Amino acid sequence: MRHHDDLAEAVCDGELWNHWTTHIPTPEGMAAEIERRLHLQAQSSMRPFAVIPQKSDLAGRAVGMTTYMHIDTPNRRLEIGSTWYRQAVQRTAINTECKQLLLGHAFETLQCIAVEFRTHFFNHQSRRGIERLGAKLDGVLRNHQINPHSQAGGALRDTCVYSIIASEWPNVKAHLDHQLNKPRG
Repeated sequence: MRHHDDLAEAVCDGELWNHWTTHIPTPEGMAAEIERRLHLQAQSSMRPFAVIPQKSDLAGRAVGMTTYMHIDTPNRRLEIGSTWYRQAVQRTAINTECKQLLLGHAFETLQCIAVEFRTHFFNHQSRRGIERLGAKLDGVLRNHQINPHSQAGGALRDTCVYSIIASEWPNVKAHLDHQLNKPRG
């Protein structure tokens, strides 16, 4: 909750709640969204994170959220999702840095055998970002969910499911290291 004000400001950068392919809270709904995530954390099914860059004009301020979700401890699996960033940091290295930390912890500390990513079929920006990480498309769950937040009022969502498995992690890690260390023009 201590990041509430930063997150409520961040979501205004690009009016992120207007994206129809995902659910991002309004500034007024931020407290409820944080509470929802913390409630799921108390049930051990989610671990939410505020994303706070260390090097930028926004250093030390929360610029978005991400989570470990659908945590399946007995099967050593989890999903990384419910991620959003303020517009000013989209298409910067922050998503790669964040995912590298989350994936590293999942595979190296939690000993996960697989990490999953899910996104709306029409969320092309998210799909490209997931693919740039090195995740592979496992398949598309057609008519997977009813999206009550869509402007179409309950439109059906086709969900793209991606994953990285433990044996792929060393190559994915090397790829992410390369992406983060290459010169930027």
